[in-house]
Amino acid sequence: MERQNINDLTVFLLVARERSFTKAAAKLGVSQSALSHTVRQLEERLGVRLLTRTTRSVSPTEAGERMLISIGPLFDEIGMAIDELNALRERPAGTIRLTAGDYQIQHYIWPKLRGFLHQYPDIRLELDVNYGLQDIVSDRYDAGVRFGEQIAKDMISVRIGPDVRFAVVAAQSYFASRDIPAHPKELTLHRCINLRLPTYGGLYAWEFEEDGREIKVRVDGQLVFNTIYNVLEAALDGFGFAYVPEDIARPYLETGRLNRFLEDYSPYWEGFHLYYPSRRQSSPAFSLLVNALRHSG
Repeated sequence: MERQNINDLTVFLLVARERSFTKAAAKLGVSQSALSHTVRQLEERLGVRLLTRTTRSVSPTEAGERMLISIGPLFDEIGMAIDELNALRERPAGTIRLTAGDYQIQHYIWPKLRGFLHQYPDIRLELDVNYGLQDIVSDRYDAGVRFGEQIAKDMISVRIGPDVRFAVVAAQSYFASRDIPAHPKELTLHRCINLRLPTYGGLYAWEFEEDGREIKVRVDGQLVFNTIYNVLEAALDGFGFAYVPEDIARPYLETGRLNRFLEDYSPYWEGFHLYYPSRRQSSPAFSLLVNALRHSG
């Protein structure tokens, strides 16, 4: 098969898997029009339409789906074979894709990998900030980060941090003229800053514990964000109560910019874990990265 045909098939597979010319173009570092032209040429040579294009989405046709199922695994095997060859290099190399929330990346991943990447310059790392519960296999990630109890049984998990606790916080400017809540349910009487979780499309219900029983409180307020750092910033600006990891609130609690409430109702949760498929073949680069992230406490 000519090299051009192989390149065109690679482009088709990426667009079909991403369901988007925009996302595929961003990953390849080329223009959307160039990818569209490549796929159109492939379709003309094969004599069948492979993708259905609308203004909002891209999806494989029946022929495209058959090609995705038949040749996709073959290209994946080629990629894995090339990765295995990297094991013969004197210096570990390869690309590793991780998905995690911005909080996990900033507090548990980047501090450990900053020096690691300087030590192994041939290892490339892609970090995707995502609050959803990603299917790392179908989305083609090497690993993801979740709380320990959220890991599926067919996954290998490696703890990367200590137990985590959240804190109810607010600025003095908000609660100065308001009653202080004595119980989590009283938060429904206040303005609170919500966090939207993409996996279910709903707002996060604040989780507390009383006498061993779980309490979930659905709060309301003027603001909804999809990242925890925006929630914290809004609390600092006096827009109401926020429920955030205590370690990102701690600097502001120590300086008095924020005050903490309902601490006795905030439970500890099992810390964050790196997880990846049990059938994944660990390259030297991936094994080194896992060890670098492993929690030693």
